Amino acid sequence: MKIVLISMPDVAPIIVHESALHMPNMGIACVAGNIDPDHDVYVIDLIRKRGRVRKYLTRKLTKIQPDVVGLSAMTWQFDTCVKVARLVRRLLPEAKIVLGGYHATLMSEEIAASPESQWFDYIIRGEGEEPFRRLVNALDGRDRVEDIESLSYRVDQEFVHTPRAEPLDLAGLRRPVRDKRRLTFGYHSMYNKIEVIETSRGCTRSCNYCSIRHMYGKSFRTYPISRVLEDLDEIYYRRKTRWVFITDDNLVLDPERVIKLCDAIIERGYPNLKLVTQADCISMARNEEMVRKMALAGFKSVFLGIENALPVNLVAMRKGDITTATKQAVANCHRHGIMVVGGLIVGFPDDDESAIIRNYEFFNSLRVDASYCQILTPYPKTGLRNNLIEAGLLSNIDDYKRYNGLWANVKTKHLTAEELQYFFWYHKQRILGWWRPTDLAKRDGRGWAAIWEHLLQPALKYKIDRTIRKQGWEGRYQRELMRMERMNRFDDLESF
Repeated sequence: MKIVLISMPDVAPIIVHESALHMPNMGIACVAGNIDPDHDVYVIDLIRKRGRVRKYLTRKLTKIQPDVVGLSAMTWQFDTCVKVARLVRRLLPEAKIVLGGYHATLMSEEIAASPESQWFDYIIRGEGEEPFRRLVNALDGRDRVEDIESLSYRVDQEFVHTPRAEPLDLAGLRRPVRDKRRLTFGYHSMYNKIEVIETSRGCTRSCNYCSIRHMYGKSFRTYPISRVLEDLDEIYYRRKTRWVFITDDNLVLDPERVIKLCDAIIERGYPNLKLVTQADCISMARNEEMVRKMALAGFKSVFLGIENALPVNLVAMRKGDITTATKQAVANCHRHGIMVVGGLIVGFPDDDESAIIRNYEFFNSLRVDASYCQILTPYPKTGLRNNLIEAGLLSNIDDYKRYNGLWANVKTKHLTAEELQYFFWYHKQRILGWWRPTDLAKRDGRGWAAIWEHLLQPALKYKIDRTIRKQGWEGRYQRELMRMERMNRFDDLESF
């Protein structure tokens, strides 16, 4: 059988412009790599075809004529996913369309009962490698859909949901597709080639704003270190790529394992390897030896979930008061030459304008190398969403295309959603201001840091300052809102 797996073109450029960072979609690559080898599989990542989605898909799907098309979407990408499914149905009326990913996992029953369900034949919930592999075989007459766990399928126009499967044994998975079966290419970070790997799945933390537990349960599972090294060998030697993003939900949950992994990478030897990952502040604060080994292994940047400076908000997230750990984690990273991208979330029930200001000032005091600032997003099925609904603070219940961290879908006890949206943007401009490359940033990106400082920033600053002089801050803000509205609007998917 012929199978095409597609991920969506929508982006959420919270740190850099949407054209400056395109990473491969790890989810569809892993599913593709675990389909039995007697089937032909292709991977299309529409993030690389944002300007011509319909034209590109029409050309590729018409040429391949797949029997099965799998679509993967986050919650805020689901609106686009439905439009892509509609296009696929028009181009390939006989093909089976399978929906998977985070949103399908969170909202399978709601999707099955909605008008949008007409575009999907099957829904896969949770990890997709095994149920999708078996589904393809079932469609080829070698398995039974009724026996496949974590699958939703149609019976008399109604969806039947099989029991949820246990978490997969990662040691039994084959490596993701990175070869010519990946039809889209050109992935980069600031125009440096970049690839992705994962060394573990899941997180055992209890943050109530996060939906990861619905994907993997409260589990933390790791790949064998030998498998991780095989992945790195393929990326480093075959793909000739030096920047690698580790997609783990929280790489550092087991510090002893991280040290062993780093020792293995150091022993293997990958000159000029640059690793990027995400981690929690507590583990990075309490395990400086781990941080030191990470630096020696090639870790150049770490995203830290700092989240918020105010104790009342940290309690609301079930994060605990991690302010001291945050400062220590940033200090440990900087001491060993690792850049810190700090994650900040505002828009909690008790936030007013001064709370937003204090959070931005706290970030300045930390001297993080870059900031990843978001407005609180009430993801479906999370505890925090339920709390916000009970408190009457959810301003956008189901327009999920705005659930990407850039839009205010909540209000607070002191701010309307519109005020929250404006203050989030305005004080970020006023307090954090233009990005200023630190010494660490200049070390690892001397070329683009110089281009930013001496070419792009002066040009953009001149243009924006002129807009502010003519239209004021409000005029500049309205232009930014219009840009955000256009960013994930794909007109070619609307025109048929």
